[in-house]
Amino acid sequence: MKIIDAHQHFWKKELFTNIKLPPGMDILVNDYAPEDLKPILDQIGVSQTVLVQTYSSLQNTFDFIEIADQHDWVGAVVGWVDLADPDISLVLDSFHKYPKLKGVRHQWEDEPDPAWIMRPEILRGLKQVAKHKFSFDLLAKPPNWKYISMVAEAVPDLPLVIDHIAKPNIALKQFKDWDETMALAAKFPQIMLKLSGMISEADWQNWKPKDLKPYIDRSIELFGPDRVMFGSDWPVCLLAGSYNQVFEAVQECLADYNETDCEKLFYDNVRKFYRIS
Repeated sequence: MKIIDAHQHFWKKELFTNIKLPPGMDILVNDYAPEDLKPILDQIGVSQTVLVQTYSSLQNTFDFIEIADQHDWVGAVVGWVDLADPDISLVLDSFHKYPKLKGVRHQWEDEPDPAWIMRPEILRGLKQVAKHKFSFDLLAKPPNWKYISMVAEAVPDLPLVIDHIAKPNIALKQFKDWDETMALAAKFPQIMLKLSGMISEADWQNWKPKDLKPYIDRSIELFGPDRVMFGSDWPVCLLAGSYNQVFEAVQECLADYNETDCEKLFYDNVRKFYRIS
């Protein structure tokens, strides 16, 4: 089976110099580079990845473009742009010279205002992202949920993908309100969903694949097998398990799905969404 990982990161430990992490997150304070990930990908059989922005900086975008240029297995980059920048169109114009830069993302989940994405200047920026033929990753958590469908309605021609199934609290079995949110989002054909980041929302020490299965099954039921994609969220996943454990858990949850649908979830959908050659 062909596999593309729809969501992974790199960073240097200096990123956390001025950040106080909660207990149990020390594993993140390390350098995570291509040479650390490539042997894992080769072992599992992952042919390409999507490298997703780590922090809100154009420098992060250009650093990731350089990494992608150096490693052919990085098939696409999701960078960052200041959506409120009055000159965003000029910045996005400059992005077109980098063929592997396919989309952008912002740390929406960290904004003090849950409705940040609906501000007029942000919607203006998202409309420019759509105009310039880039996609947008929605990094949302529960306080942001009600705005997911609103932004899709406000910018109907913008390809959107929900990262980490929107981060329901799997450890506490948060499901009903998540289900209602995803049911609304699934009505918008331009929205896709990443089966990623799930173990980080589960009980880090005691999670089992069966804890993820209701969310995976419902995601596929709502969005269909053509609009869901697998992502590892490495190295964030290391908070709760290895890359192999993430991959094997999703595989186990998909054991009853046919080969064609699994190929879509692990390969075809991410390749099409991020236009990976």
